[in-house]
Amino acid sequence: MKNKLIILLFLTLPPCFVFSQNALDSLLTRIDSLINESTLYSTKKEVRIKGMKDQLKRKKSDSEKQYELNYQLYKEYKSYISDSAIYYLRKNVEIATKLNDKERINQCQIQLAYLMGSLGMYKEGVDILETINRTKLSSHLICDYYAAYDHIYGELAFYTQDKESAKHYRQISTNYKDSLNNCLPIHDELRLILKETYFRDIGNYTEAGKLNDIQLLKAKKETPEYALTTFYRALLYRRQGKIEEEKYYLALSVLSDIAIANKDHASLFMLARILYNQGDIERAYNYIRFSWSETVFYNARLRSLQSASILSLIDKTYQAKIEKQKSRLKDYLILISILLLILSFIAYYLNRQMKRSKVLQKNIQEANIQLENINEELKQLNVQLLSTNIDLSEANKIKEEYIGRFIKLCSTYIDKLDSYRRMINKKISSGQTAEVLKITRSQDVLDKEFEELYANFDAAFLQLFPDFVNKVNDLFIEEDNIVLKRDEIFNTELRILALIRLGINDSQQIADFLRYSVNTIYNYRAKIKNRANVTRTDFESLIMLIR
Repeated sequence: MKNKLIILLFLTLPPCFVFSQNALDSLLTRIDSLINESTLYSTKKEVRIKGMKDQLKRKKSDSEKQYELNYQLYKEYKSYISDSAIYYLRKNVEIATKLNDKERINQCQIQLAYLMGSLGMYKEGVDILETINRTKLSSHLICDYYAAYDHIYGELAFYTQDKESAKHYRQISTNYKDSLNNCLPIHDELRLILKETYFRDIGNYTEAGKLNDIQLLKAKKETPEYALTTFYRALLYRRQGKIEEEKYYLALSVLSDIAIANKDHASLFMLARILYNQGDIERAYNYIRFSWSETVFYNARLRSLQSASILSLIDKTYQAKIEKQKSRLKDYLILISILLLILSFIAYYLNRQMKRSKVLQKNIQEANIQLENINEELKQLNVQLLSTNIDLSEANKIKEEYIGRFIKLCSTYIDKLDSYRRMINKKISSGQTAEVLKITRSQDVLDKEFEELYANFDAAFLQLFPDFVNKVNDLFIEEDNIVLKRDEIFNTELRILALIRLGINDSQQIADFLRYSVNTIYNYRAKIKNRANVTRTDFESLIMLIR
């Protein structure tokens, strides 16, 4: 709840808000969460679309209403499924043609051309615009007409690989941009965007920032306008080389894109690329894979081509990282297996000694019955029996010492791994990316190591004390028994009692091994004693007597 409030606070701050690393980290964490919940936003959009389609079925005889509903469906699909957006625009062209409404025909054709420019279908878009008689367009549509040409040639200039062609397309785009600027009203939002773009392109970042501030104040969060405005803000910081600020506003744009189920993820693609370059491979991998799946759903050839190269590069890097981690885990597994093998041998040896001891005790009893009148021999046998008991006691101490040393070794080793991970994070923060790419690893590995350590500890302990759980529960009334979950060998309470049985009675040592605070261990021990049906002072002594 606290994290959500922090995120909400950062999202509601004004555009003049001073960037901080904590704010950026919170936004990235929120993006991680929204990616997992993205299907919920898509479902909401699908419900709206279904409602419109149901209305459309009921209005088959009403061309005007059909046109209006098709237009609403086009707007819903425009950044959701490109093929469907094209389909409903073409349907409206058919309806407008039947109605002989030239204004609507031209309107749909211009929007269709603009959409095709966004999808990389540049020739198709230009072909459509060339069929339109510019001299017969209304003042409203002439602006849309110039905007479509500006958009298509601007995209061509940005994505073409040939510098001369890019220069030519950029000039055409500039010409149409000038025409568009002249026909727009002075306070039109598109005119402000054009001015912002102009100032950004010529390097006047102060004026571009002021215009973007105006747009940010007007735009509502989780809207296409807010996603686009924050995207432009990120472009402004990119031009200035302010990478962290660029990431911050790209993250804001991504949050809005996901919340409105926008599948055309230019912001997420750019953010993933920055994260990859900074060495955050795992997050970049998750973002670019999500972006790729959304792009495939949207069916935009241009975005697919953009994502393919970086997706392949990030995927290879990520897989190499995973393979390296697997190799290390394999080494750790071999080491722990050797330790377990040694422990198993010790347990087997002690077990044999105990069996021999039982046989010896039986023989001593028989000898006592047979040699009741021979006091001297009886004394010798008692001395021998005492010696055997001492040997057994020492053997038990050896057993417990080996288990204690094994636990301490594993715990110490994992602590070293954690220190190693923090060192890696420190290097990342200081920008030593090349070195980090060779040695970085994730917190998940440390958690898995502890899980495996605890699993090995539980299994080894139960080999020595197979009835430990039942004997512990004998010290409680039935309703207070310790009940394990499915597939659970030990829980925290049982591990604390197992450590006490091994002679590790110090709460600090128990806390260090189980990764809890000393106070938490004290609380656990107090609660266990309070539930026992024996006195608190006798409880741990009885635990020590469990065999």
